[in-house]
Amino acid sequence: MKDGGRLAAAIEVLTEVETRHRPVQIALRDWGASHRFAGSGDRTVIGNLVFDALRNKASLAARLGDGSPRALALATYCLTWAKGLEALVAVLEEDRHAPEALSDRETTCLTTAEPPVLTPAQMADVPDWLWGRFQAVFGGEAVEEGRALATRAPVDLRTNTLKSDREKMLKRLAHTGALATPLSPVGLRIEAKPGLGRMPHVQAEEGYRKGWFELQDEASQLAAHLAQAKPGDQVLDYCAGGGGKTLAFAAAMQNKGQLYAYDADRLRLAPIHERLQRAGARNIQVRDPASSSLEDLEGQMDLVFIDAPCTGTGVWRRRPDSKWRLTEKALEDRIEDQHHVLDNARRYVKPGGRLAYATCSVLPEENQDQAAWFLEKNPDFQPISALEVWQETLPDAKAPRYVSERGDILLTPASTATDGFFISLFQRTG
Repeated sequence: MKDGGRLAAAIEVLTEVETRHRPVQIALRDWGASHRFAGSGDRTVIGNLVFDALRNKASLAARLGDGSPRALALATYCLTWAKGLEALVAVLEEDRHAPEALSDRETTCLTTAEPPVLTPAQMADVPDWLWGRFQAVFGGEAVEEGRALATRAPVDLRTNTLKSDREKMLKRLAHTGALATPLSPVGLRIEAKPGLGRMPHVQAEEGYRKGWFELQDEASQLAAHLAQAKPGDQVLDYCAGGGGKTLAFAAAMQNKGQLYAYDADRLRLAPIHERLQRAGARNIQVRDPASSSLEDLEGQMDLVFIDAPCTGTGVWRRRPDSKWRLTEKALEDRIEDQHHVLDNARRYVKPGGRLAYATCSVLPEENQDQAAWFLEKNPDFQPISALEVWQETLPDAKAPRYVSERGDILLTPASTATDGFFISLFQRTG
């Protein structure tokens, strides 16, 4: 396919996402299934166009005075990818599968030397109704943080220290451009490629098939690290999902002690079994909510880790469509879910044991406010400073920019070059 046909395909997918409210990954998958003539390179470029258009939807729509799928796709190609007006005009003229030629109005908007004045929320590509919350968290850095959440994310990997070490992985993955992550002591990173750039398919690597590394964002690696699961501990990963942090705990525990993986949604838990086998993790019991309970674990755990259900505002780089689907009602529902999870999970912590609460959100209601709510409701728990744990165990890593009075940590793309991730730690005193 030529770029004209790719632009037309991107407009088709964006229309599907907008009119039928479908997740972008599903819309792209279905488009590929019904257009089998499109090669993998074509699908990559189309996906990049769609994702970048959604990442920058507010600023591009304001620039063109038009938020339609066509406007977003053309502006992404011309402005975000810096192809320029001349290249765009040529693409539209030379390919019979391309969208219609530019209108006079579109040409004017794409060539205006001084674009219209954007509101801070538009500059940051943050939904208007969330802007006040961003300002409350980030203050003068709110636009910078929003812009960082509208960029492409790198591919981060975690070395599985049960089978390998980071130096060996750096050598084996040198051809992919992988470098050591700046914060996580076991992480590797392949930086995002701009424009039409294609990322390496790391799941096809020998190291992935043999369990030498796992895909895991550096922020998630750091959250698992700060929880400090130790060899011989009894650990419950209460919202285990696909098992990314479960595997990180197993490696930190050196396969010693006992690790329980649980998730109320058994479908989310399903991928964990194959991953455990590949990683060589042998100290893990998977507790299926349909066939087993956690009653025998009450008051027994050295560590309970909660990766709580949340709005996902910290992972907008990877799921930009969710940014524009999020509603006030959805936020309220997630807050209730978090209350429920905290209320239940605390029962499994033994006296002297620890509870770790994490979200991939940057919103205060899901983070600092929940930590304060939990402490007020549970006087037998006291806060542990995540910042102090960071300083003790990651002495060479730059300290996070956003730290609460209790020592809770918020990681962000602009401040730590990671996904947005919150981590709060507690200890049961009685």
